[in-house]
Amino acid sequence: MAQQQTKIVVLGGINMDLVTYSPRFPQPGETVVGSSFITYAGGKGANQAVAVARMGADSKMVGRVGGDMFGPQLLEGMTAAGVDVSGVGTNQEVSSGIAVIGVDDTAQNCITQVLGANDTCGPAEAQAVKNALSGASFLLLQLEVSIQLSLEVARAAKAQGVEVMLDPGPVRPVPDESFALCDVITPNETEAQALVGFPVTDEESAAQAASQLLERGVGLVVVKLGAQGAYYANSEERGMVRPFDIEAVDSVAAGDAFNGALAVSLAEGAALERAVTFASAAGALAVTQSGAQDSMPRRAQVEALVRDQRP
Repeated sequence: MAQQQTKIVVLGGINMDLVTYSPRFPQPGETVVGSSFITYAGGKGANQAVAVARMGADSKMVGRVGGDMFGPQLLEGMTAAGVDVSGVGTNQEVSSGIAVIGVDDTAQNCITQVLGANDTCGPAEAQAVKNALSGASFLLLQLEVSIQLSLEVARAAKAQGVEVMLDPGPVRPVPDESFALCDVITPNETEAQALVGFPVTDEESAAQAASQLLERGVGLVVVKLGAQGAYYANSEERGMVRPFDIEAVDSVAAGDAFNGALAVSLAEGAALERAVTFASAAGALAVTQSGAQDSMPRRAQVEALVRDQRP
């Protein structure tokens, strides 16, 4: 499939990220002096929409921003990245989604999220998704809007033959029905543990988690193991993609870069291992830059990294 013909619809969160950098995370009741503070556009849904656009695909975002000063900034940022934001509404009564992010000297992050306008998505967004599904290859979902809304649009996507990819973060209870609606699910270690009820820390436990999720009806499981790589499994094949050799700066949104690239690669017909490798390269490149949407790599960069490290 030609890149320009690949259309992907994203329903999800749109946030302004408020980021602090410090040597380490504070303990309860402790104050740690940080080194810097920045703001940048984020939200798992918006990040993935930008990631899709930077892979050269037609990216359609559906969601909501608030009536604060962040709303117009968030829309402008996505538009500049090539995302179609005609499906994004504004709720003047609430704030935009906010994520307060701490990053330590090891490039790990911790996040406190206020859903804001994201949590008011409802019938209008459901209709916007349904209107956008024609000609789409994938519908990308996360857990930053209501579960019931996600289920409704996932059912609609399945009815139209559009594949559904679920990023099960932030961690929230997931109804059993959702698994059968997922063609692809992409948990990280923490999210996988929440789904299966046991620690997922390495290839062996990722394989066990994948088996359990496949039994629940998921078509393809890809467990993102950070610096260890990514484990994938469907009914026909399993494997582990080793990590790329990069210098980590900021791990925020690496999973979103991974998901956007994975969706585009699968939509274009890439073999499974190749698609996961491509997605892993995108995630690795995102870690080398600070920011969320700003760190989403461009396709040429991803292809170059794959050529350099997977000859």
